[in-house]
This record gives sequence, C-alpha cells and structure tokens, in this order.
Amino acid sequence: PATSGNFTTVTRRILEKLPAQDSRMSYVYDRHLFHISVADGLVYLCMADEEFGRQIPFTFLEDIRNRFVSTYQDRGKTALAFAMNEDFSRVLQKQMEYYSSNPNADRMSKVKGQVDEVKTVMVQNIEKVLERGERIELLVDRTENLNQQSMKFKKQSTQLQRAMWWKNVKMMAIFAGIIIILIIIIAAAACGGLPCGKK
Repeated sequence: PATSGNFTTVTRRILEKLPAQDSRMSYVYDRHLFHISVADGLVYLCMADEEFGRQIPFTFLEDIRNRFVSTYQDRGKTALAFAMNEDFSRVLQKQMEYYSSNPNADRMSKVKGQVDEVKTVMVQNIEKVLERGERIELLVDRTENLNQQSMKFKKQSTQLQRAMWWKNVKMMAIFAGIIIILIIIIAAAACGGLPCGKK
C-alpha cells in the first residue's frame, strides 16, 4: 500500500532510542508497526501492517532469533555489518512467507500469546518520538549557536575596545602635538620671531 515517510530514517531513529537491556516493544508509524525484540545484545526488528497485530510479528521475531542463534551462536555479536545476509536472507524470506500466509502461524501465535502475555510490549507513536528527538536536537543546535554567537560577540567587543583605545591614544597625541605647535607659534610671535632673551 502507498505510505508516507522514509522507513530507513524511521528505523535508524528507533534503533538510536532502544534500551540496552533485553526488551520488546512496538512503534507505530503511519499504518505500520515496527516490532523490536532486544535479546543478548542483539536487536531483531520487523515491520508489519497493523492488521497483523503484535502476536504474529513477535512470534516471527522469536523464531528468527532462535534460528539465528542456533546457526551462528555468538558470532552475530562480533560480525561485520551484512556479513550474514547472503546465508540468512533465505531463512528470513522463507519464514516471512510462512508467517504472512500460513494460517498455522496465526494459531501458533495465539497459543503463544496466551502463554506469554504481551503486556510487556510498549506501543509508542513514532511520530511523537521523532518530534521529541527533533525538538531536543533543535534545542541543542540553538544552544550551540548561542554559545558561538556569545563567543563571537565577546571577541568583537574586545577588538572594538582595543581599536577605540588606540584611536583615543592617537587623538590625544594629535591634540598634544597641536598644542605644542601653538605654544611654539605664540612664543615665537611674542618674541618677534627671534629667540627670547636676545637683544
């Protein structure tokens, strides 16, 4: 279906806000839900339409986690990005098709939902999270700009003070020179243009 927004950006922002401890949560964005399971330092995430609810996606994520751990053990914690895509993408594709179309997946998820209640799943509106994050970043940017402007103003004030001080010194020197010249002219005129004391 047609949707609005950039899912890559949304996913990146969600991952930035995840807690370090093991947890499960869902974020709402447009008509989709981002379901996240954090376990043993690894993050498992899937995006599904609202009609899937939360039980099927979390059953899918747990299935994927079990398959991933049984295949790679602890190598997933130190692997390079996308290092296991080629091998594990086939498993992901197969399980996505199963949980998307097989009615047994729905029955299995309902049984699991009764055993493992989904009360721990927190649903938050991703738009509010993004808005709050943008406001925080905007506040930080404005604070940094104010600090920079303050430092710039202080530097300009110091330079202006020095320039004014030198200007005053130059003006005083000019006035002193003019006064000395006037005194010499007056003294010369009083003495008839000759040094005083000579007849």
